Amino acid sequence: MNQSRDKIVLSHGNGGRMMHELISGMFLKYFGNTILNEQSDSAILPVNSPFIAFTTDSFVIDPIFFPGGNIGKLAVCGTVNDLAVSGAEPRYISVSFILEEGFPINELECIVQSLADEAKKAGVIVATGDTKVVNKGKCDKLFINTAGIGMFSQELKMADKMLQIKPGDTIIINGSIGDHGMAVMNARESFHFKTEVQSDCASLNGLIKCVLSESTSVKFMRDPTRGGVATVLNELVDKINLGIDIDETALPVSKGVKALCELLGFDPLYIANEGKVVMVVDEHESEHVLSILKKHELGKEAAIIGRVVDNHPGKVVLKSVTGGTRIVDMLAGDQLPRIC
Repeated sequence: MNQSRDKIVLSHGNGGRMMHELISGMFLKYFGNTILNEQSDSAILPVNSPFIAFTTDSFVIDPIFFPGGNIGKLAVCGTVNDLAVSGAEPRYISVSFILEEGFPINELECIVQSLADEAKKAGVIVATGDTKVVNKGKCDKLFINTAGIGMFSQELKMADKMLQIKPGDTIIINGSIGDHGMAVMNARESFHFKTEVQSDCASLNGLIKCVLSESTSVKFMRDPTRGGVATVLNELVDKINLGIDIDETALPVSKGVKALCELLGFDPLYIANEGKVVMVVDEHESEHVLSILKKHELGKEAAIIGRVVDNHPGKVVLKSVTGGTRIVDMLAGDQLPRIC
């Protein structure tokens, strides 16, 4: 097969015939919709909401294929989840590819198809995009940049609800922590451990919509990606001038993640997740919200992991399995670079 047909070459990014063939033969093939098919310089979007949420993200994960997903699926999940935890309903995303010369076309198609499948599953439209090709060695295989737009009403604006957090409110997470980070680390380093760990990479907008449609008691949501649950909770206590107590025995951690963390010296609280949401819920509604989460496929292992307190403002304190306590501080440095 001709090299120009089975690998990315610089001509795929020069604006000429080969670039148009790539766009029409691959991107429009999988992403095609009435908005994108216009192929104009700007997408014209129908917006029927007084408020929009707007986010952007870049994905440079290594390796680009990992147990439970690939960089394409991850790009959708990461963008959708950033919108959903703000209280918005994700609607549109943009997708830009930065490709290294020599990247295999068949691998690109696998990633594009995965991205398209996840976008369809999440109910979002790929409205616009871009493709650039750089010389071999100037980019590590493939980078993806996204932007996302979502709609929401005033009553679902999480930034306002955070001001209502008070002592006694519960901290809830929808399932096991650390799966994504350890799955990627295991794949990257080729440890060949017998324990198989799958990334939790998933779009959470469906789960979050179920909760918000049945309860008005959620005061805060955040997806604990880089820096993990510990970083999210530390960022929160800095903003609300209250403290948080978490119970180590209540933290949902799979056997595989726990084993890998113990072997490699990592703390699951600081490991990245790509299919988890941390919620702060009114103490009187916590069991109700927990029951809603557990009815959904992505919330079956949901758990109450802690509470908001007023006796150590600005600090997150962990009660260990042995009965002692320790401060869970903000992550210093980067335990696992290029995890998303």
